[in-house]
Amino acid sequence: MQDQSQDILANARASVPRRWLGIGMLAFLGGLLIYVALSTPPEVIGWQVFLIVLGGASIFLAEKMRRATELTLILTQAGLSDSDGVIVAGIDEIEGVSRGTFAAKPSNGFTLRLKQGGVRRWQPGVYWRLGRRVGIGGVLPGPQTKFMAEMLEAMLVERRQSSDAD
Repeated sequence: MQDQSQDILANARASVPRRWLGIGMLAFLGGLLIYVALSTPPEVIGWQVFLIVLGGASIFLAEKMRRATELTLILTQAGLSDSDGVIVAGIDEIEGVSRGTFAAKPSNGFTLRLKQGGVRRWQPGVYWRLGRRVGIGGVLPGPQTKFMAEMLEAMLVERRQSSDAD
């Protein structure tokens, strides 16, 4: 018999066009910065080094985003995790969900407020965890993250109601 806490309630995965658009923009920026640094070098060598380092960092981030956007976010009764098995936020840790228009959240996503801080993580375009906040979104499709946020909100309401009944 399958554990009910492992039943998938919602998932979110970046589509191929979204992935490659985000990765392509970062790689193009990196290439452009390196090209400018080498083709028309500034008079001060420090600026040339700065442009090359910034270009290299952009290319590094493009590769990090390529790997991160292969992940799928999975919501179960136990909480939110990614397809590599990393727990993003357990359901017992979540205090609230912010997904309003003016909320500080990633594009097409939402923010979770946690009861206590945890390990910092960053998967560009998918999620980040910093202190007591977790941001979900970026290149993930809006309808998938909206459904996931609504499911989380419903789970939190259900948890509050069951704790009030006790």
